[in-house]
This record gives sequence, structure tokens and C-alpha cells, in this order.
Amino acid sequence: MKFAVNKEHIIEGLQKAAAIIPSKAGAAYLRSIWLRAEEGRLAVMSTDANIEFTGRYPAEVGEGGLIGVQGRAFVDLVRQLPSGVLHFSLDEASGNLLLEQGRRSYKLPVSGAEWFQNFSEFPSENAVTWSGDFLQDLLDRVVFCISDDDTMDAIACLYLKPTAEGRIDVCGLNGHQFALVSFVHDELAARLPPEGVLIQKKYLQDLKKWLGVDEIELNLTDKRLYLRTINGDESLSLPRAGHEYPDYNVFLDKLNGEDVSTLLVDRKEAMEALGRIQIFNTESDRCAYLDLGDAEARITAQGQDVGSACENLEVTFRGDVRRIAFPTRNLMDVLSHFSSAQVRMIMTGAEGPCGIRGEEDPDYTVIIMPMKISETTYYSEEDV
Repeated sequence: MKFAVNKEHIIEGLQKAAAIIPSKAGAAYLRSIWLRAEEGRLAVMSTDANIEFTGRYPAEVGEGGLIGVQGRAFVDLVRQLPSGVLHFSLDEASGNLLLEQGRRSYKLPVSGAEWFQNFSEFPSENAVTWSGDFLQDLLDRVVFCISDDDTMDAIACLYLKPTAEGRIDVCGLNGHQFALVSFVHDELAARLPPEGVLIQKKYLQDLKKWLGVDEIELNLTDKRLYLRTINGDESLSLPRAGHEYPDYNVFLDKLNGEDVSTLLVDRKEAMEALGRIQIFNTESDRCAYLDLGDAEARITAQGQDVGSACENLEVTFRGDVRRIAFPTRNLMDVLSHFSSAQVRMIMTGAEGPCGIRGEEDPDYTVIIMPMKISETTYYSEEDV
């Protein structure tokens, strides 16, 4: 095995490959980044036994071959080398990989090709083109509402479901918050199964790191979701989860009821006020209390050891809900994912789901559950 490659051509791919390698893996196969030199290209591959990454980059190949190197150490070394061409060759006597650049040389232990397990190939038939930038923005708007608890089955997953007229709903749910982005993509909607697709949250961070702003291709099998760059140089595949997602229309429909209360508020002013209110929250009382009038909302907090706070905001309010409480940090987090100057809070009751929407965030809804009001203990989290 012998090849030469420019560091600048491979370093980004190596870093993506290293990000997938599990930090505590016993098997050498999983600790390795696999290098395959063939026909003027170097393939860089890694997996954690679930996610699979493959990148192909231009290289001068004198002799082809396949080897595995200690992933994180190898990437750290290449990252710290100066720009320029890197020369690799396999020392048959010692079995080490020799890396040379100018007056520098390094010997790296390798795993033989017999340890390698073939990766899943991207299924080209019926592949769909999608915007990587749009998918990145979609993940940013939804993932924060997905449960971090892997034992929660479906609500620890991102959910993509086709609906009517080529629309797709993308959802995240954690039991007390829900986020939904709905958009039109005829080809992708036709490609998705009617029951939808679930991808566990623990894989989405790697997906976000891989995504760029360019268009990508997407495809599905019964077991996996596949993505690759338009030029085919890089691909990523993720396992699909097999759980059944809750019927989220049950609580979305409540936002359309005739008896809802609505609060229109300046988003930036509300976030700034909540930031100050949060200073007065404690472990036992972490809420912002909203007392609502037709043109003004009074936001208060009272901590046993830190004092109390009260701020008044100009609002437009219509409805019967006059007092409601939300976890301060959670409400701030929700508002930060909107772009609209003003947001509308749709309250189904003092203890019912509260939907948040903005005119400049079309087809985007976040639902947050208020805290139950108790006369004796003020606020305790409602079970959802």
C-alpha cells in the first residue's frame, strides 16, 4: 500500500470520521479509521456500529490497499502537521504505516483488512435531492424538544411523517415540550413510508456536524436512512428506529379551539425580561408567573433567598386565562428558536398546552406545558 494525499483535501473528512468513533470502544474495528487507497482516490471510513461515514478524496495511489489506523490519534497527528502533501506507505517488515512529510516521519500501528466489515452502500435508485442548509435549520428548530432519555422509545427520536398534498411534518417531543415544522417537498413525501421515519436523537448531532449548506441526496431502506453529497464524495447512514410515535394532532387540535386565550408579545422584550426574572429563580421555584391583562402582562418571580422580581410588558391579550406559569429557562429556550419580532402564545387553559407561533416563522409551532398552580406550594411541575 502506497499513496500520497494533500492534507487540506482530507483533514475535514478525517475530523468527521473521528467524531463518529465511540470514545470507549473495546473493539479495534470501532476505534479505527479505515483507509482504502484505490484508483486515484483515498476512502476514509468510520463507524460506531450504528452510524457509518465514508468520504472519498483525491490521492496519488501507487499501490492500493485497505488498513485501519488508531482513529483519534491519527487525526490529531494529521491536524497538527503543516499544510502540504503527506506520503503514506506500508512497511511490510514491521506491519506499520509510515507517514512522511518533508523531514518528518511517523510509524503508526495498523489493523489488517481482515478486521474490516463492509459498510452499507448508498442506494442510488429513487434518491431524493434536498437542501442541506434547510435540513440543518430544521434540526435546530426541532431537536431541542426531543427527549434525551434513550429509554423513552419514540419520543427520544426525530419523527418525519408525510401528510397531505406533498407536505412533511418533522416533530420533536419530550413530554413537556413539542416542536413541529411542516413543509412541502413532493418527492421526499412520496419517498417516506406512510407511518413515517424515526431517527434517534443520539445520532442527530453527528448528522448536524456532517451537514453543509449544499444540496444533498437522501434515500431510505427498511433499516437505514442514507445521505450523501451531490458529488458522491461523502456519505452518512443512520439506523431507523422501529417505535410507534404518539398522535401529536391530539394536542395540536386543542390550539384551534374556540375557548383559547391568545397573548401577542414582543419576542425580544419577553426574552430579556425572562433573563432577568431567571436570576430570582431557585431549585424549588424555577418559574416565571404571568398575570395577564388586556394590554399588559406582569411577570414575577420570588426566590426564598434571592429576593423577588416584577416586570411589566405591553401585550395584546384576549381570553379568560388570567394567570399562568412556565419554567423560565424552558420558555426562554423556546422563544430563542423563533425569528419573528412578535410571537403569539395560544393558551388552552392555565394547565393545558400552550402553543407558540410567529408570523415570520411560517409552518412552525412549539408547544410548552405550563406549571400547575398550587395555593400551598405555588408551582409544581405537572405530569405530562
